[in-house]
Amino acid sequence: MSEQTDSESRKLLVRLRDVMAGELAGQARLNKITHLIADSMGTEVCSIYLFRDEDTLELCATQGLNPEAVHQTRMRLGEGLVGRVAKRAQVINTADAPSAKGFRFMPETGEEIYSSFLGVPVQRLGERLGVLVVQSKDQRTYSADEIYALEVVAMVLAEMTELGAFVGEGAALSARHQQSVLLRGTTAQEGAAQGHVWLHEPRVVVTNPIADDPERELERLQGAVEELRVGVDKMLAASAGGDKDQLQVLEAYRMYANSKGWMRRMQDDIRSGLSAEAAVEKEQSMARARMEQVQDAYLRERLSDLDDLSNRMLRILTGQGAETGAAMPVDPILVARNIGPAELLEYDRKLKGIVLEEGSVGSHAAIVARALAIPLVVHAKRITTEALNGDRIMVDGDQGLVHLRPDDTVASAFGEKIAMQAKAQERYVSIKDKPAQTRCGKTISLVMNAGLMADLPSLESSGAEGVGLFRTELQFLVRNQMPRRSELSAIYARVLDAAKDKEVVFRTLDIGSDKVLPYMKPNDEPNPALGWRAIRVGLDKPGVMRMQLQALIRAANGRPLTVMFPFVAQFDEYTRARAEVDKTLALEEKLGHVLPQSIKIGAMLETPSLAFAPPKFFQEVDFLSIGGNDLKQFFFAADRENERVRRRYDTLNVSFLTFIERIVERCASTDTPLSFCGEDAGRPVEALCLAAIGLRKLSMRPASIGPVKSLLRRVDLDELRKIISDGRHRGDQSVRPAVMEWLPTQF
Repeated sequence: MSEQTDSESRKLLVRLRDVMAGELAGQARLNKITHLIADSMGTEVCSIYLFRDEDTLELCATQGLNPEAVHQTRMRLGEGLVGRVAKRAQVINTADAPSAKGFRFMPETGEEIYSSFLGVPVQRLGERLGVLVVQSKDQRTYSADEIYALEVVAMVLAEMTELGAFVGEGAALSARHQQSVLLRGTTAQEGAAQGHVWLHEPRVVVTNPIADDPERELERLQGAVEELRVGVDKMLAASAGGDKDQLQVLEAYRMYANSKGWMRRMQDDIRSGLSAEAAVEKEQSMARARMEQVQDAYLRERLSDLDDLSNRMLRILTGQGAETGAAMPVDPILVARNIGPAELLEYDRKLKGIVLEEGSVGSHAAIVARALAIPLVVHAKRITTEALNGDRIMVDGDQGLVHLRPDDTVASAFGEKIAMQAKAQERYVSIKDKPAQTRCGKTISLVMNAGLMADLPSLESSGAEGVGLFRTELQFLVRNQMPRRSELSAIYARVLDAAKDKEVVFRTLDIGSDKVLPYMKPNDEPNPALGWRAIRVGLDKPGVMRMQLQALIRAANGRPLTVMFPFVAQFDEYTRARAEVDKTLALEEKLGHVLPQSIKIGAMLETPSLAFAPPKFFQEVDFLSIGGNDLKQFFFAADRENERVRRRYDTLNVSFLTFIERIVERCASTDTPLSFCGEDAGRPVEALCLAAIGLRKLSMRPASIGPVKSLLRRVDLDELRKIISDGRHRGDQSVRPAVMEWLPTQF
């Protein structure tokens, strides 16, 4: 960038700062800013468009266009050249705007006499705020220096918009972070909660976007970069010889921290008049905008690395660390872009709910949220840029909705929903110690899923008859290195102690697919859900399996032990795994350890192939548990992480229920104990249908036991079985409509 342009840019920013410092209303500020920009850049038009809602831009100020069009001209995201700039978060620079792709003529603006057009996005950390436009009568393409200068100004406008400098009348000039917002995400854990926002990573606020002394700002930037480099080098030294993936991330940090291009761009920003903080945030905003456009997973990860590095730089420059001094509210709802299981567990049981901007249904955070029995919504876009610490928030995990700063009507309706749930919970407590016996005399065993010591108190409070699934992988996921056998043994012993005489089914390590250990090299598989995971990992790495089996045997210490192998797809995998148990028992006896009083070895049926295993398998296995979540996605060939298809197929689909019924019949013919484990076991209507087709044991999250038991005790399963059979004979695709029509007749 030329020194002359550099000087002109600084002069413009200084003039902008003076406007900001003046006692002007928001609209007056915008009007003056458009005049300043047009005058400084020698253009006949300068206009500022801001979003009035998520999809609509509004002309909020102009120098050169018809002033009557202000707050009247609006366009949808992607509509016209202005809408395209906003949607793509990219500059549009054309000498002949009327001939450009996507041009839309707005007659009320009087813009038909202007040929050239330059539009740059006004954005902050990936959030669209508006578009800044200059236009001229001459047919000319704006230079790279002019584009850069306008981008710098747009950066300042974004910061000042965030700080409330342009508050005025109308939706487009309304104060930020004060309006009610409804965010639609994806349900990762059901339930409802209300409370106040607690940001996992507090926002860094840049209050001085314009530099007084560029040389001083360059020194501050250099000092921050040096501190950052030293910090990264220390992290690398501490991680030497450790997890390769963590080292790769740190190496990426080091590469960016030493990037001459990154440093040069920020130095240019400062020479143009930005402060060091604003220069870093400008680069971060552009990286986030690119991240929205990039499809390649590797490039997205690298841009994410740069984003994280920028956050570290901003905290160094501003002194705004993770500890802001703010007190966590008594009813915290955690808001974050993403979060790991170890970080989540540090909050213990303080959280009422979780909202993530990213995440997935099968993420580690989702697994922990289920264990903690708190609602979790993922894919809630814009939540981290929209929410502030202390904002009132309501999380509807059942619908995947987040109400941020809800109005009184929404708050009242949501409060009624929670009150109804609380009242129902009182009813569930009253039947806690009663059996789940139906009106037709059938008794269904209801057991709970667990994975943390924190789950075990629910064994008593929920009325669960035991633990039908203890996820042992959580103890591996929350660590940065492989846990020791003695550590695992102590944990498993405490689980058995807490369960007292109730059975605990320990599922061996179920990793792979969506559960990748932080210290194990991930495999770049095209379809991890169908790849190297669960029992396949255990059989290929028998040392890890043997270590875990030894820990379980020692934890039992003479008590009964129940072990289940996950993701068994064929008879041979079960026989090989069982052989490992026999070898480990022999070894433990030789070492002088007390063997379990009895041991049951089962398998999780999660692949359709195992349902067709030879009769000998069903005769030899001590018990089977249907893993409903995986079995359903493989049965329908519908990835449960894919939002386009995961809700398309109903559990009460006749084909799926018929398949489950065949498994029930095969197990009945060999007297093989069978249970159903998964999200559907905890959904009352689905649980009724599973019980009606013959399942007598259901394993679910503790909070679901009350609702499922309450409904089971009020129905006749023989009648329901006939409803299902009739639907099958009619050729219904799903029996849900028929079941929902029949259900009210039972009350």
